[in-house]
Amino acid sequence: MYQPPDAGRWTGRVDSVSDERAFRLHQRIRLLDLSQPLETAAERAAAFIGFACDEGVRRNQGRQGAKEAPAAVKAALARLPWHLPEGVVVYDAGDVVCVDERLEQSQTELGKAVARLLQHNMAPIVIGGGHETAYGHYLGVREALGTDARLGILNIDAHFDLRPYDDGPTSGTMFRQILDQDDRVSYFCLGIQRLGNTAALFADAETYRCRYMLEDELTAGPIEAAYEQIEKFAADHDAVMLTFCMDAISAAAAPGVSAPSPFGLAPSLARALIRRIVSHPKTISVDLCEVNPLLDEGGKTVALAAAFCMEALLHFQRLQPRR
Repeated sequence: MYQPPDAGRWTGRVDSVSDERAFRLHQRIRLLDLSQPLETAAERAAAFIGFACDEGVRRNQGRQGAKEAPAAVKAALARLPWHLPEGVVVYDAGDVVCVDERLEQSQTELGKAVARLLQHNMAPIVIGGGHETAYGHYLGVREALGTDARLGILNIDAHFDLRPYDDGPTSGTMFRQILDQDDRVSYFCLGIQRLGNTAALFADAETYRCRYMLEDELTAGPIEAAYEQIEKFAADHDAVMLTFCMDAISAAAAPGVSAPSPFGLAPSLARALIRRIVSHPKTISVDLCEVNPLLDEGGKTVALAAAFCMEALLHFQRLQPRR
């Protein structure tokens, strides 16, 4: 299920071949084949790993096409200018691909890839895929941290994704799966929409002691209130992982998703939340999910997803120069 990185995705405009101030990401990216032995990376390193899967979306009766996102988002990232600090190394670590509807096995394989990156001193940025990506991401983080660490999951999303999984996991079940199997995890969701979740799901969120902020709270209130809640949540945990579902964004800005949100977050607000979360020293990894290039309009959802991934790189605390 693992596919090594494809250099052909990393092409774009070249303003200079010698002046690094004019470089773009495709001129700085390094390829990393996870099927080969790895050496410990540079002190400050990050790696993109794709999860080409929308089997969870299919099972959840959503609009399929998110499996095309890793290739599309990496191609859009390639064209963005390089503004990272000196000494930072960024890798493309290839993709995990869901084959023959084997969602559970593909999530396990993604977990192995994420764990390997973390164990070799790299900050993973996972590009989904449906939001079932988050479960594979979690498996890797837990493997890398060990069983005793307190893990906080921060989710920017319109939906709780706490559905029952009696008939198998989908893109709407993963946080319930995690909370059922791991009593060292807590869950905080930012951007929840009342019209995107039934009363039963709100009741389940209370049962599982999930923290959440509604979309209209975030939109109408001062962002400092969200920052305060993020800080309190992080303080209760040894490590934090961020998972970001693009259907949290207003459909006007992100039409190419599985479940468009007419009252979603503005991109600038989501960017501010990403910056705040990844700049926290306890944040160790990120995933971005639910981009559907097949349903996009003019490539704007793909371009926005690439910009969010770059914002995560630029503001990751673990990639900043040590003082």
